[in-house]
Amino acid sequence: MENTKSNKHTASITEYIAGFSTEVQEMLEQIRNTIKEVVPDAEETISYAIPAFRLNKRSLVYFAAFKKHIGLYPAPTTVEEFKADFEPYKTSKGTVQFPLNRPIPLELIRKMVRYLVQMNLEKAGNKSTS
Repeated sequence: MENTKSNKHTASITEYIAGFSTEVQEMLEQIRNTIKEVVPDAEETISYAIPAFRLNKRSLVYFAAFKKHIGLYPAPTTVEEFKADFEPYKTSKGTVQFPLNRPIPLELIRKMVRYLVQMNLEKAGNKSTS
């Protein structure tokens, strides 16, 4: 997950976003705000040198800007679950790429984050009953 900027020592998502052009900053903020809207209790962090959100001490979703796209990395992977939704986008195991020259599909991100939250809560519930 290497991006076009050197953010290895970035301390916060705000600092990470500030390292990009205004246009890319706006897209990254849209993604950040969409995730926070769906799961306001999630913890913002930097993990693997990119922005990440955690819930119940578990990784939920990561995102990063690159030269021509923004990568979204759901954890655990939801690429198969949203295969039809991801048809217009380039995907690989555990990632979906949103081109910088197209609007960010915020409703799709909301849908995916809701699913990730549900999976996260189920895992947290299973752990407490084990």
